[in-house]
Amino acid sequence: MSERHAFRQFDNIARKWRDLAERRRDYFVELYRSGRWQHYYGEDEFVLVMRDVMDVTETWARIAPRPAEQMLARDNAETTAIPEQRAA
Repeated sequence: MSERHAFRQFDNIARKWRDLAERRRDYFVELYRSGRWQHYYGEDEFVLVMRDVMDVTETWARIAPRPAEQMLARDNAETTAIPEQRAA
């Protein structure tokens, strides 16, 4: 298996995990908005679970950025780069 193929496979798997984390986040947001969370969790427990869900989603977003996000990050890095100062 070529290195490029292995990277592409890893990238696809990571994006699937990110999608799963985002679907889970969306489910918990809807659970909160509808008020149904009160049937399953106490307030303190739900806050902890929601924080964990958000942290996991953010982590997967860093691990598996989408192509548009990668281009935006690259563009931002280029515009905020500090030019090297010349020695006097």
